[in-house]
Amino acid sequence: MAAVASSEQQQQHHQEKRIEDELSYPIMVAERVRAAADEADSFKTECSDVWKQVDRLLQMLRSLVRFATSAASSPGGLPLYERPVRRVASEASKNLDRALSLVRKCKRRSILRRVVTIVSAADFRKVLSYLEASIGDMRWLLSILDADGSAAAAGGGGGIVLSLPPIASNDPILSWVLADSPMKVQIRVAQLVARMAEHDPVAQEDFARENAIRPLVTLLSFDTFVDDPMGQLGRQSIHSIVQINREFGKKTAMMGRSGNRPLTNSFSSFSHSEGSSRGGNHRKDRENEDPAVKLQLKVSCAEALWMLARGSVTNSRKITETKGMLCLAKLVEKEQGELQYNCLMTIMEITAAAESNADLRRAAFKTNSPAAKAVVEQLLRIIKEVDNPSLRIPAIKSIGSLARTFPARETRVIGPLVAQLSHKNTDVAAEAAIALNKFACPDNFLHVEHSKAIIEFNGVPALMRLLRANEITQLHGLILLCYLALHAGNSESLEQARVLTALEGADRAVIAQHPELRELVSRALIHLSLYHAGMNSQRITYLP
Repeated sequence: MAAVASSEQQQQHHQEKRIEDELSYPIMVAERVRAAADEADSFKTECSDVWKQVDRLLQMLRSLVRFATSAASSPGGLPLYERPVRRVASEASKNLDRALSLVRKCKRRSILRRVVTIVSAADFRKVLSYLEASIGDMRWLLSILDADGSAAAAGGGGGIVLSLPPIASNDPILSWVLADSPMKVQIRVAQLVARMAEHDPVAQEDFARENAIRPLVTLLSFDTFVDDPMGQLGRQSIHSIVQINREFGKKTAMMGRSGNRPLTNSFSSFSHSEGSSRGGNHRKDRENEDPAVKLQLKVSCAEALWMLARGSVTNSRKITETKGMLCLAKLVEKEQGELQYNCLMTIMEITAAAESNADLRRAAFKTNSPAAKAVVEQLLRIIKEVDNPSLRIPAIKSIGSLARTFPARETRVIGPLVAQLSHKNTDVAAEAAIALNKFACPDNFLHVEHSKAIIEFNGVPALMRLLRANEITQLHGLILLCYLALHAGNSESLEQARVLTALEGADRAVIAQHPELRELVSRALIHLSLYHAGMNSQRITYLP
């Protein structure tokens, strides 16, 4: 079956027209619309409006022909990726045919023909909307194909269009690449997904609806688990997901040949391409690709996942459901530079989403989950071993976001955070205080146990030093000291460090800018007075 399918695909490839020939037909139809509009006897204004839209489309088509011709003749340049070009050209041809048919009906003929052929204003509105959609498709296509904007400008576009084309409303073009296209093309599309998700929340939701997560995770996991013992990643690794996709792809291909329409959307079909008849050769081509290109593809996919997960519980959940966290953890462990950073930032966004959503937190970060364990191990490794604030800070934030998932016995996450309170970089120290506040705050069911653990790891002296730093570290250090006083006020460490005196003399400027601290500090002072002597009750500030 695979050999037959491969033969069919080769025959279809040979039968395809050259891209210049593919574009010549809509150009010819557009010229015919011009002549038909000149000959129209009725609805002359409407026909003129149709021609104006057709003329805009015609100019874009000619720009596309010039671009395709120059790309084909350019030595050493990237070949033109033709699939979306052919698809857009095909849709434009259909819409131009509609326009030509309508405008021709406006030429005077016999009375019988005019009675049978009835034209209305609604027909023109419909055709104009079709033409406007094709113009949008062409503007998008020219923008994507020409990174420097010259082709887009020639066609009236100008600049990269950070949105989906109109045709993608029912036939998303981007998914056709995120299948067997060259890695360099996939890189560009992954970058486009990242930019669109970054700048447009609507696009972020659209990609979630079109299941864009799974193909990105599949590309990111390429070659990632080759040398990993199966036992280390648990029974369900990325390889198991890819195998499922292969089997589903075979079933999909069989359904297609039998005339049944597969129940998949276009982005999910991307990840089934490995099961196609071309999968074997395609995989060999990918394995033989330049390592620098492979790395750039992973960098781009990781950035796309980061932007898709940012502020989105839905997309974060989809990443965890595809076992993407295992892949992210492995790359954080093995890689460096931009790829490691993008993966870490993706994890940070997922954990932030889990902090705000209890269902996601319970589903993705169970204490016995291999994926959750792998992620936490790498976050702690970064915090303890990697002296780079740009990596340490997102790792600290991630652990803080997961504060409510750790049991009381899991004190190994407290120690590394406490150690960062003394970091020379005040941003790192402040983030550590913020993360520890999430462990010690009353909203955390285990706040008493966590507060005691912070004190046991010698966190009080470090917090006392933070009170002498800048305003941000003072603020978060003061909050954490208050929590420790409230939840572990009988600790000797608090008395030895003279926390009572420190809270009495807390910077009034900080409290003035944050009035909510007044009550917290007052409560902490009252609670400490139950265990430690030396406080003058007259100096306690009570709220009315």
